[in-house]
Amino acid sequence: MTSIVFLDRDSLPVPVPAFGPGCQYTEYPSSAPEQVPERGAHAEVLITNKVPLDRNLLLSLPALKMVAVAATGVNHVDLATCRERGIVVSNIRHYGDDTVAEHAFMLMLALMKNLPAYQRDVAAGLWSNASQFCHFGAPIRDLAGATLGIVGAGGIGQSLAAKARAFGMHVQFAERKGASVVRPGHVAFDAFLATSDVISLHCPLNPQTRGMIGERELMAMKPGAILVNTARGGLVDETALIAALKYGQLGGAGFDVLSTEPPPADHPLLKARLPHLIVTPHIGWASREAMARLAEQLVNNIEAYRCGSPVNCMT
Repeated sequence: MTSIVFLDRDSLPVPVPAFGPGCQYTEYPSSAPEQVPERGAHAEVLITNKVPLDRNLLLSLPALKMVAVAATGVNHVDLATCRERGIVVSNIRHYGDDTVAEHAFMLMLALMKNLPAYQRDVAAGLWSNASQFCHFGAPIRDLAGATLGIVGAGGIGQSLAAKARAFGMHVQFAERKGASVVRPGHVAFDAFLATSDVISLHCPLNPQTRGMIGERELMAMKPGAILVNTARGGLVDETALIAALKYGQLGGAGFDVLSTEPPPADHPLLKARLPHLIVTPHIGWASREAMARLAEQLVNNIEAYRCGSPVNCMT
């Protein structure tokens, strides 16, 4: 029997397809790190969406042979220890390319048109008290003719690029920060910052990308530019972001991810309440269709491992 334990089942609110014969499946709504050694003591396969698995936890699980990540990002799993122990780590790929790109595009479009600011003005009665048929408030910009800069040329980045081109935008992809050579089809990072009207982040969080957008990079961006992040919160210095918004360097920001999730009530991006800042609760991936694709691929990853031919491997 293959013992399979899902540590945070409630993080995936769709049915999980049945596993093949010879499986003993156990699920928990959520798990704190200190609960993992007991719950995973006899597990050959651990499923985690966001439960962190550090070196100490991995070394405490002698039966573990596979970590099935129910997401694309694997920054919460100690891959080095998994490699050392011969533990297979598989993640989910391309299930949400379109839905995350759509979410990023929604944030970008709302900010270019300053939708939140106009909603606030209408609620405050400014239109009702206007001297003419419309109320002129925050600046409104067209997407057509604007330049969208994308960090990350994978499935989501390419899906977003196609949508932006359909709206008449120019699209450019960033070369890695600090790279000495610029690959074909990419723009040097500093030039990318200075020439993009909108920047959208679609890259993983790792030691090389953590804090990729800080005070220096925000100041180097085109004045009035918009920053969209539907990737990982740790990519951006959030304190510097708030300052750039408050002092007018940025024209807006749309974030679906924060450095701490769930965030504390006093998180700076939640406290700011700025009309040109949109924060959504990490739901860019969460369409019913995308989650169903994720669940199906999760089971397929585990079945491929059980057949001796693991797929989507990170180790």
